[in-house]
Amino acid sequence: MMELRDVDVRYAKPPVHAVRRLSMTINSGEIVAILGKSGCGKSSLLRAIAGLEPATGQILLNGRDISALPTHRRKVGMLFQDGQLFPHRNVERNISYGLEMIDMSAAERRERVAQMLEMVGMAGYGKRAISTLSGGQAQRVALARTLAVRPDIILLDEPLSALDRLLRLRLGEEIHHIVQKSGMTALYVTHDREEAIAVADQIAVMDGGELIGMGTYQEMRERTSVPIIRDLLS
Repeated sequence: MMELRDVDVRYAKPPVHAVRRLSMTINSGEIVAILGKSGCGKSSLLRAIAGLEPATGQILLNGRDISALPTHRRKVGMLFQDGQLFPHRNVERNISYGLEMIDMSAAERRERVAQMLEMVGMAGYGKRAISTLSGGQAQRVALARTLAVRPDIILLDEPLSALDRLLRLRLGEEIHHIVQKSGMTALYVTHDREEAIAVADQIAVMDGGELIGMGTYQEMRERTSVPIIRDLLS
């Protein structure tokens, strides 16, 4: 479970109050999509959770306060828009990258990589060069690499936005299945309503750095009195 308590993110140059005392709880095994227009603070919130941006407030992960910890000690996995795969490594060596940083034998790494390839539907692709993969395949490999090290939570920052709409929706449903199968807790940023519906158990709407509302898609659709929720989900 992750708890955010009054998380606040400010930038000095130019002066921007990106996230405004935001509080939220994400239950273990749950996928929450953060939906909002560009510039609403979605990505800044994810970067603060990962330790990539300075923030005030508290970030608790499974009861552990990680607010002051450096990124590498937070047990947070992050998947970016472009996946950031290493072009000089093949598929299996990309997935094993994080495993090489921890105390794991070569045999254990091979077994874990094979498990991840199976989970993301890419068994048999281990020796393939990254340059031979489609955009959807590359994002599956990036997801496998993120999940391989067993983080406590995975943060996905518009991971499908570079793909065409039909592929985004299909892969969004696959990511939902993969993340649920792994038992992972996930926070998924998007500006696309249909993608949020396909991926998430709950949807959190942000506007102007603030959390406007959070609930299931059906619960949020009923909040027609809130203009930004109506605009994003109707």
